[in-house]
Amino acid sequence: MTYRTKTYIAADWSGDEDAVKQLYKWKESQNWGLSFTDAHGLTSARDSSLNCSIKRSLKARLDASKQFVLIVGDNTDTITAGSCRYCSSYNSYTSRCVRGYNVDFRSYIDYECDIASYDISNIVVLYNSTMIKKSLCPEPLRSQGVHIPMVYSKDGKQYWDYYAVKKALNQ
Repeated sequence: MTYRTKTYIAADWSGDEDAVKQLYKWKESQNWGLSFTDAHGLTSARDSSLNCSIKRSLKARLDASKQFVLIVGDNTDTITAGSCRYCSSYNSYTSRCVRGYNVDFRSYIDYECDIASYDISNIVVLYNSTMIKKSLCPEPLRSQGVHIPMVYSKDGKQYWDYYAVKKALNQ
């Protein structure tokens, strides 16, 4: 049995990589006090792995997590990466996996959010924006957890909101 001591971070890495990197920058900095134990250090999956293999790896990380952090950007709710329909082992004629695995049409983010919604009680949704836009958040988490913007605006410029993020992660 794995103890739930980790923090799991989910995001659209193609569109919100800057926000994810900012979290890690705060975590690794000597001057900032953001502290969490990253669940992604437990297992790894290569980008060339089958989608179902990657999802098994994600599940193992989620099973060890006490906190789930989702970074929501402009494309989070429309991401399709991870769906079996885009896997070379999926036969669209028979609607089956040629390797015998279960077919799952959820994206990686939808998969992570579905599991987190019923399995993790501490959920934080950070918006890579100055506003909370729940319509961009995957459906399972729209009404769960703490939702905050990760960015604030001052004098026409945008800044990362460290204090709001730290408060949300430490609740």
